[in-house]
Order: sequence, then C-alpha cells, then structure tokens
Amino acid sequence: MSTVTESVDVHVPVHTAYDQWTQFESFPQFMSGVESIRQLDDRRTHWVTKIGGVEREFDAEITEQHPDERIAWKSTTGDTKHAGVVTFHRLGDTDTRVTVQLDWQPQGLVEKAGSAVGVDSMQVKADTKRFKEFIEQRGQATGTWRGDVPRPGV
Repeated sequence: MSTVTESVDVHVPVHTAYDQWTQFESFPQFMSGVESIRQLDDRRTHWVTKIGGVEREFDAEITEQHPDERIAWKSTTGDTKHAGVVTFHRLGDTDTRVTVQLDWQPQGLVEKAGSAVGVDSMQVKADTKRFKEFIEQRGQATGTWRGDVPRPGV
C-alpha cells in the first residue's frame, strides 16, 4: 500500500473550499488524469481516469462527510484499490488549508516503480496546486452540497 499526503493553503473561506470539493463532476477541471466523474447519488460516484495512457473506470463511495471538515472515500469497484480523505482547516476568515491523504495499491511493475520514486506524490501535489488556482480564480464554488454522511457504524 502506498500513502500520499499533500496540503495546500488556499485564499478562500473554509466553506468555499469545502463546497467546491463536493462538486465531484468538476474535478477534471483541476485533476489531471481524471477524464470524468458522474455523481450517482449522495454517497456514490463513477470515475473514468486516464493516467500514463492507461484508462480505468471505478466506483467510489463516500464513507464520511462533514461540512467544512472532511470528506472520506474508498473505491468499491475497479482493479486499483484506494481510499482517502480530504480535510479542511480554517486558517482565518479567508484562508483554508486543504489536506489530501490517499492510500492506494499500485498494480503492476510500472505503477509500483512510479510510486517508489514518488510520481504519485508529484501528481497529487500538482492537482492540489491546480485546485488552489481554480478556486482562487473563481472566488466561489461552482456548487454546494452541505449534507452529512456519518462514518459507518455511527
């Protein structure tokens, strides 16, 4: 299992950063390699990615979500198993730290080698930087979902 953690400080209020992150279908605008995401319901999304020429499709489930605090997920289908969490930390009235932690199981020699030399970390770092540029240029989220998804067993 490989773990990647990246943080970025964005110059928007915490609710703006969080609200944008709930708009999964907008991710291709700032995440390279993400071709499309379709929101199936409040908890489930369908992803199509193309990274290094390899196209993959998978479903992911939101396992926990609390407005202005965190969104956690795990893959439920597909050949690459992964799970993660993005957290939002208020630094001030107009500043937020967004931290992404991703745990994934590289498949095959190329992915294992890429993970070993930090390609996955560079990708997440670049994506968080593009998120910063995207949300700061807009100044507001493209939409919002303020529902709460309690963690399993609660």
